[in-house]
Amino acid sequence: MTLCLPSPCKVNLLLNILGKRPDGFHELETLMHPVQWCDELSFIRKGGELNLTCSNPNLPLDSGNLVHRAATKFFEAAQIHEGVGIHLEKRIPLAAGLGGGSGNAAITLRGLNELFGLPLSPGQIGALAASLGSDINFFLQDKPALATGRGEAIKSLSPFPCLAGRAFFLFHPGFGISTPWAYQNLARFPSALKGQPGRAEALAALLSAGPLPEAASHFYNALEFPAFEKYPILKIYQEFLSGHGAVVSLMSGSGSTTFAIAENLAAAENLGELFRKHFGDNGWSATVAIPKD
Repeated sequence: MTLCLPSPCKVNLLLNILGKRPDGFHELETLMHPVQWCDELSFIRKGGELNLTCSNPNLPLDSGNLVHRAATKFFEAAQIHEGVGIHLEKRIPLAAGLGGGSGNAAITLRGLNELFGLPLSPGQIGALAASLGSDINFFLQDKPALATGRGEAIKSLSPFPCLAGRAFFLFHPGFGISTPWAYQNLARFPSALKGQPGRAEALAALLSAGPLPEAASHFYNALEFPAFEKYPILKIYQEFLSGHGAVVSLMSGSGSTTFAIAENLAAAENLGELFRKHFGDNGWSATVAIPKD
């Protein structure tokens, strides 16, 4: 039996950095929202070793891939000595700030646990996810969430009423931004490196209680400071989207994806057409509806 699971991505509605920690990570608070643009992972039990394949030839198939590392940790923790075949059908762009690799790791943990009869508890799966990366735990659930610490402490939130029925337009320009580079270069922007705590909770409250336009000015990403300095085109993208009907436009994560929130799917598709007509067809783009419930 083959188990096939979707592996969605995310956007950061807010990413606030609160300073550098003694362990070398950055303390942060972020408000993340799932986006139903998905990779797909297929799992099948088989004798022998772990065998990973992928539709994208640019991704490694060994421990350099988070799927491989997640599977290895799962088998060690569950004390299972059996082979498995995993295929990753990749649709989410790489180095995009959309959490594609993190989502793949989370779905690998969930998928293998299901495939082998739930040998690990949700708490054990969560601990494995936190050991693999900062935002992997977000993808163990399917709601908007407030993340703190280095991103591994997740508090699930109810869907935001003011986003229901709206849609995302996402654009990746064909180049990525290294997450380590983005964080390292925050040191040159003291106000972004040591942000005021509480911004994520404040935005969540606004999105839960009021109309989106009133919350729009509270969307924020500290990593835009170094990203815009090196890649000013990203700011130009945002200005164009905001000037052509987007309610909100922001960079997701460490970039380089820019996303916009439009009134509905038709408006997002129209925004995408205008964007591609102005900037050309280079790069990856997608329009994704936000569920109404």
